[in-house]
Amino acid sequence: MTNTQTSGGKKALKIVLRVLAVILVFVLFIALTLVFTVKMILGSTSPKAKEILTTTLLETGQLKFVVSLFLDSDEVQEIVDRNKMEEFSETVNTDLINVKDNTGNSGENGTGEKDIEVIEIPGRTYTGYLIKVKDPSRVSLATIFPWRAEGVTLDRLVEDAGAIGGINGGIYNSYNNSGGAPFGVVVSNGEIQMNNPQGDRGYVLIGFTEDNILEIFPIDKYNPKQMEQVIKEKKIRDAVTFQEESSDSNNHFVQLIINGEERGLNGAGSGLNPRTAIGQCADGSVLMLVTDGRGKSGHLGASASDLIDIMSQYGAVNAANLDGGSSSCMYYDHEWLMTSVTFYYTNSSWKLPFAFVVK
Repeated sequence: MTNTQTSGGKKALKIVLRVLAVILVFVLFIALTLVFTVKMILGSTSPKAKEILTTTLLETGQLKFVVSLFLDSDEVQEIVDRNKMEEFSETVNTDLINVKDNTGNSGENGTGEKDIEVIEIPGRTYTGYLIKVKDPSRVSLATIFPWRAEGVTLDRLVEDAGAIGGINGGIYNSYNNSGGAPFGVVVSNGEIQMNNPQGDRGYVLIGFTEDNILEIFPIDKYNPKQMEQVIKEKKIRDAVTFQEESSDSNNHFVQLIINGEERGLNGAGSGLNPRTAIGQCADGSVLMLVTDGRGKSGHLGASASDLIDIMSQYGAVNAANLDGGSSSCMYYDHEWLMTSVTFYYTNSSWKLPFAFVVK
């Protein structure tokens, strides 16, 4: 090796080391800035800012531990109690939904309204998209059943189902973005594909009957055999599970509006995060909503109060919150309308075991 080559190699190594040093300093600067910012907000005299950040972080899968670094458990629980959903025991009255003959595959139905509308929803702390489907029979659950370790992205679920669009659904194993295993109860095209109603606290089933009516009801009081009978009696055709849990560790919520009655809130009812929700109007139309958050497009996200306001504005008689955060996503007409907020999946979604799709 010549002296020139040796000298060139050393020079290249120095450049690489300098670049790495600059990157490391930058990362440390960002990290310290974030820590300082969080500490400043959580230790601030502004109760509103402290409550928003606390409830928002508690709803994340990876960052909820940050709150405990700055606040004791009693203070955390007090904040959660001031910003959560009130107990809600209402069950869906199917007589309030009169599914009209809105059948059609494209263009407009007999009323002159579009069969499917995609509506942008602007908000102060979020941007969302709402898919309004006039014919509820077009909404179903696409799955990867039989279950496996790894799920697929939303676009795959939609395209493989021959659908035009879709949103993420209920609770599932999202650890390390595996996405192949759902929790609770899953029904697709009348087939029970998962039946574990008592697997965790506060499970609620969200799904459609054979009469195309959206049902929302707690299921953790049933054992698998009883659950099978309930599904048969209610004629559930497509459904997922989400969790109602208001401890300081999860702060999940499900029911938003039941029989036209909006759920009561303490404060905003939750933190600000990406959200996914589904609802149904009196004429049977289905509302599928996804919002951004966690810094995407400069937005923090939507609260439970925001979801209720949007669903109410667009006429929902019944509405439920679905899995949110990094799982929230929407795909329509071969395009992503909302992707994962995780920076390394910003052009796609997390891997999922299922999705509500529109055919």
